[in-house]
Amino acid sequence: MSKPILSRIKPHHRPKPSSSSSLPPRIKNLVIDVIHILKTHQWQDSLQSRFAESDIIVSDVAHFVIDRIHNPELGLKFFNWASTLPFSSPLNGVAYSSLLKLMAKYRVFSQVEMVLNNMKDQNLKPTLEALNNVICVFGEYGLVNRALEIFHMVCELYNCFPCVVANNSLLNCLVKNGKVDVACQLYDKMLKKGDEDGVDVVVDNYSTSIVVKGLCDLGKVEEGRRLINDRWGRGCVPHVVFYNVIIDGYCKMGDLKSATRVFEELKLRGFLPTLETYGALIDGFCKAGKFQVVDQLLKEMNVMGLNVNVQVFNIIIDAQYKHGLVEEAAETMRRMAEMGCEPDITTYNVLINSSCRSGRIKEAEEFVERAKERRLLPNKYSYTPLMHAYCKQGDYFMASDMLFKIAETGDKPDLVSYGAFIHGVIAVGEIDVALMVREKMMEKGVFPDAQIYNVLMSGLCKKRKFPDAKLLLSEMLDRNLQPDEYVYATLIDGYIRNDELDKATKVFEVVMSKGIDPGIVGYNVMIKGLCKFGKMTGAVSYLNKMKIAHHAPDEYTYSTVIDGYVKQHDLDSALKMFGQMMKQKYKPNVVAYTSLINGFCKKADMSRAEKVFRGMQSLNLEPNVVTYTILIGGFCKAGKIEKAASFFELMLMRNCLPNDTTFHYLINGLTNITDSTHLIGKNEENDRSLILDFFVTMISEGWSQVIAAYNSIIVCLCVHGMVDTAQSLQTKMLRKGFLMDCVCFSALLHGLCQTGKSKEWRNIISGDLNKIEFQTAFEYSLKLDKYRYQGSFSEASFILQTLIEDSKLSDQQDKDQRVTSLK
Repeated sequence: MSKPILSRIKPHHRPKPSSSSSLPPRIKNLVIDVIHILKTHQWQDSLQSRFAESDIIVSDVAHFVIDRIHNPELGLKFFNWASTLPFSSPLNGVAYSSLLKLMAKYRVFSQVEMVLNNMKDQNLKPTLEALNNVICVFGEYGLVNRALEIFHMVCELYNCFPCVVANNSLLNCLVKNGKVDVACQLYDKMLKKGDEDGVDVVVDNYSTSIVVKGLCDLGKVEEGRRLINDRWGRGCVPHVVFYNVIIDGYCKMGDLKSATRVFEELKLRGFLPTLETYGALIDGFCKAGKFQVVDQLLKEMNVMGLNVNVQVFNIIIDAQYKHGLVEEAAETMRRMAEMGCEPDITTYNVLINSSCRSGRIKEAEEFVERAKERRLLPNKYSYTPLMHAYCKQGDYFMASDMLFKIAETGDKPDLVSYGAFIHGVIAVGEIDVALMVREKMMEKGVFPDAQIYNVLMSGLCKKRKFPDAKLLLSEMLDRNLQPDEYVYATLIDGYIRNDELDKATKVFEVVMSKGIDPGIVGYNVMIKGLCKFGKMTGAVSYLNKMKIAHHAPDEYTYSTVIDGYVKQHDLDSALKMFGQMMKQKYKPNVVAYTSLINGFCKKADMSRAEKVFRGMQSLNLEPNVVTYTILIGGFCKAGKIEKAASFFELMLMRNCLPNDTTFHYLINGLTNITDSTHLIGKNEENDRSLILDFFVTMISEGWSQVIAAYNSIIVCLCVHGMVDTAQSLQTKMLRKGFLMDCVCFSALLHGLCQTGKSKEWRNIISGDLNKIEFQTAFEYSLKLDKYRYQGSFSEASFILQTLIEDSKLSDQQDKDQRVTSLK
């Protein structure tokens, strides 16, 4: 929402060149004739003749001619001709400045630089107007360093600041390029200059808005508010845009309470909220998932007579999809159509992106076609999500086809497109494909930037191809492409993965010595490496260095150190670090809690491990497979199989897929039970978990503990709809020599019926059971019915009953055949 917000404060326009009518008629006619002659074939002779008959020196009017030419090629042609005339005065700084303005106006940057260099060599001073124009153009095109250099050139040559328009262009460019601190410093100097001169000649409302937006982008909204309050009435005219910028800033921070407070203040002061005001608020509440408030804001807009535009609808639809509200997003689309608001290509891009995230590629492609039917042109934002989706499926042919689709839109695949493809294939581990694409893009003249090199190096490091990663770094340096903090962080991580901690430390120190800020990512990588090698003193030292460098340790930093202490069996230090994390008001993440649980499990202090688990749940943190597995293993080792079983079933209820380690702990725990009488004594269903109920039943019926353990786990998995995982575990049973038995058969049949595959069970479950085994399977199926269907007859039980009847019929037919043969 930032661009439309700022656009409501109109920046000053560049002053138009003076009209040719202000020139004396004799010179005016000469200028018109010269421009006309320049467009002819034999222009050189004609020019000489025209100047000869006018008796006017070329150098005296050269700047008038160039100022009125609207073609950089013609202007350069005339300038070069005038510069090489024999017996003529050399062109002065004004003529050079006119050429500078012309080249800047038409963005011929190479010629701008050449003119500036030539003027410097000849000790000619560019005019203030020309330098203002150059700053504007450099700022507009994001050439921040050069714009800043020309700004300082103006200050040095003229002992003043550039004009307001040039200053605003520079400030805007600085903010857009993340150099907010530099923008603030320049703004302060401009204000000081205005105060000294007694009037604000170099800043205006738009300048203040730019700086406030920059502060808000950094999350310094309060500082932005103070700046507006300080400037209020001192060259800063009250304007709704200031409120919009602040509201937008708070919303981006997620501080919706403050945004709403400023919104109410805006109305109390007599300002009418604009479409941008509501757009910023709706964006903030959408990201927070507070769609009831969004509905209220839409109603308020309707009362005020503000029409909801397609951009606002796009924000709402995008947020609804991201929060999983698919039906609500469809309803918003219907409401959009009812209001006569036509979807644009961004609307379809939102739909395409959502479909691709959910793996519905066909649906995404249909949205592309619908956009085309509406005569909307798909762009790289339409095809890039499809590219990622195909990469995830391993379909690199179709993914590469998306690159050609981008080219068909009129845009050549650029760094963003190639970067998206490379990132996509690396995400699925196909580093060789990524390297091949890198070669192709370089052949087409598109060279990787630091970000692509970083992704490639990271992929190589994860594949343990560290020497290849170092070669890429060398190539990067050969191309005079300076590594940023992320590239260095990747390199340090590569050394650590390669067990070369000393080299990683040296690289980190070199980065620091070069004045490069490693950032939170760099410090975290280094701390993680030291923790990996058990060097906790060093890890804490780097954590302190991080604070000194004004980088606040985040959840990842603290959880890494906590985990490091736990792995070194120093639970006391881990708890102290956990306390520091809470004191800094950081919400501990799953890793931090899991590490502490692991620490208590290692000490066999299961009561405190369980207490930490409950604390984790109270913060609505969802435990992962590692958390559950550590607890299950801890309780199994402590001989508390009932607790281990309860956590296993809780894990399944929360749709957390167990892994081989989870199964290993459970099977060992169940098979190591030397006395199961205390379990057998608990006969009522409410007293015993599903897994233990089946385990005890099978043991009491003479099954071996190992088979009973495997089957009880498979039963649990199937009841909770995890049939694929159950089948995988049954395959592992087969590899260990345990054939499909009736209990396993019954469990898998229940699972398949539950997932709607009752008609396919013969193609999925292998096993040849006899009549007695079918009868046993049926009995266990009825037991499962009590858990799953409160005793009602399930589809699986019907199938088993049919199989038993078919088996009886087959036996009778065999008996009849034997009797017939005897006769």
